[in-house]
Amino acid sequence: MSSASVYGFQVKNIQGQDVSLEKYRGKTLLIVNVASRCGFTPQYSGLEALYRKFKDRNFEILAFPCNQFGAQEPGTDAEIASFCKTNYDVSFPLFSKVDVNGATAAPLYKYLKSEVPGVLGTEAVKWNFTKFLVDKDGQVLKRFAPTDSPEAIGKELEKIL
Repeated sequence: MSSASVYGFQVKNIQGQDVSLEKYRGKTLLIVNVASRCGFTPQYSGLEALYRKFKDRNFEILAFPCNQFGAQEPGTDAEIASFCKTNYDVSFPLFSKVDVNGATAAPLYKYLKSEVPGVLGTEAVKWNFTKFLVDKDGQVLKRFAPTDSPEAIGKELEKIL
């Protein structure tokens, strides 16, 4: 599926309802694959701080749970939603669990990876908390590694918001 921007994709939110990414047109997006049992899970705190700081400036974080890395997201969507709310008071949108790599990768992730390949031109997402920055026109600007902290990304956001 070829799309000129992220707005051509439909995804399921964590409640299982279809959501068109068209609803985020005009907003800067940070799309992140997340997991509840990962060494990077504490980044939820930083992501939430980033979201609260910039959400009034047309910024959204879209979080997609994924169980493809060390089986670190084994829960159901309901369990994931509860974990995020209880432990990190997450208020940014969470989506239904997806695959980000391989034949079963979500179409959105196939697109993100093709737009901004990773290290040495490889497309695969390397681990949980890989982040894709998308501009207000739906164009993928940059891929951030799992080790790139939300605080560091905040400095980049300041420049484009």
